[in-house]
Amino acid sequence: MMKEHAKLMKVISSAGEIIGRKKLQKMIYIAKKIDLPFYEKYNFHFYGPYSEELTLRIEELCNLGFLNEVHEKKGGYFQYRYSLTDTGTEFLGHYDLDLPPFEGCMLHLNEQSSRFLELVSTVLYFDGLEQEEVKEKVFTLKSKQRYTEEEILDAYKYIENIRGLVAEELAKH
Repeated sequence: MMKEHAKLMKVISSAGEIIGRKKLQKMIYIAKKIDLPFYEKYNFHFYGPYSEELTLRIEELCNLGFLNEVHEKKGGYFQYRYSLTDTGTEFLGHYDLDLPPFEGCMLHLNEQSSRFLELVSTVLYFDGLEQEEVKEKVFTLKSKQRYTEEEILDAYKYIENIRGLVAEELAKH
């Protein structure tokens, strides 16, 4: 079992349950962008940053019986729920992971909506640009989501808050 797989198991264990593939993708991307040790490669995709690598790892963990993936029909689409299986919990208990504490961060990310995490991850994807340029990217690339200027400002505030939360967790460690 590779370390990156075990880290994903730890994320899901910390969050309890993650509802939605998009949410899981965004949580890992945001964690990576705030300097937590995640190394999946991401490209910009229809719903913002997306990692094929992460999708494959999750699939492998499900096939190994370490993750539960429950498909639910929700209106006109399918939703996926991810949680650790008993086998996954037992395995993780024997796997020594030297990770910074990120449980609080993952719980906090998991409490946010997928729509908001999509915005936060998009803002982070373009973090090398000025705030005005990022706003234009969001309004252009995410026009169907109809994000407001206030929501974009909220995303910037959230990024600072989540960075602060991680810094606090590291200071306690």
